[in-house]
Amino acid sequence: QVQLVESGGGLVQTGGSLRLSCAASGRTFNYAMGWFRQAPGKERELVGATISSGSSTYYADSVKGRFTISRSNDKNTLYIQMNSLIPEDTAVYYCAAARKLHSIVALTPDYWGQGTQVTVSS
Repeated sequence: QVQLVESGGGLVQTGGSLRLSCAASGRTFNYAMGWFRQAPGKERELVGATISSGSSTYYADSVKGRFTISRSNDKNTLYIQMNSLIPEDTAVYYCAAARKLHSIVALTPDYWGQGTQVTVSS
């Protein structure tokens, strides 16, 4: 069983930065992991994902070049550095883990975090 706890959300102005963390309770070194977000009235969407080694990452077009995902398997922690934030990035951000990357991409991961709110003011 894996439990995921996100932290680092908050209120930031347009153009600002935030770094979210996702701490896993169990060993996730062999899990693919990803970040999702859900804005009010919208469906949950995949922001980005990384394979178990962290050597390869995927980003949604909307965040490419602004967001960077990294992971520390020693610390069982996933990160997302978010720069040049815009109001459209406002959402609840969720961390997720899956035994296979396909499950992340299909929005059906094995485990979800509880989410952390990110609000970008204009």
